[in-house]
Amino acid sequence: MTRGASISDTLTLHVPLRIVKRGGRKEMQLPDDAAQPRRTDNTMVKALARAFRWKRMLESGEYATIAELAEREGIAPSYMTRVLRLTLLAPNIVDVILNGRQAPEVTLAQVLEPFPLGWSDQKNTFSGP
Repeated sequence: MTRGASISDTLTLHVPLRIVKRGGRKEMQLPDDAAQPRRTDNTMVKALARAFRWKRMLESGEYATIAELAEREGIAPSYMTRVLRLTLLAPNIVDVILNGRQAPEVTLAQVLEPFPLGWSDQKNTFSGP
């Protein structure tokens, strides 16, 4: 630059993004080729932790039935059954969720729905579009 050149005070930056609603809150969605920041979904992490804790409590004999444990925890047995199903997820899917690398489409509501038991089939189910 030369001494006589003036520098503009205005800088325009264009960032391609979309605003989408997810569960009542708004999120920015970056283009597919943009680097996505890791963002752990705390509700899914909490559900996984509860599922493995409950499984351990049932397997140890501390509680004989899901109904007994659900009563102790103060939740519906049907909900507990759905959460316990998370212990059947493939280890690599659990790792992806714990590290916040799951596809944005993978939500707690989706993983609580029935899913295939085969780990390779699960990969296809939870890989996103």
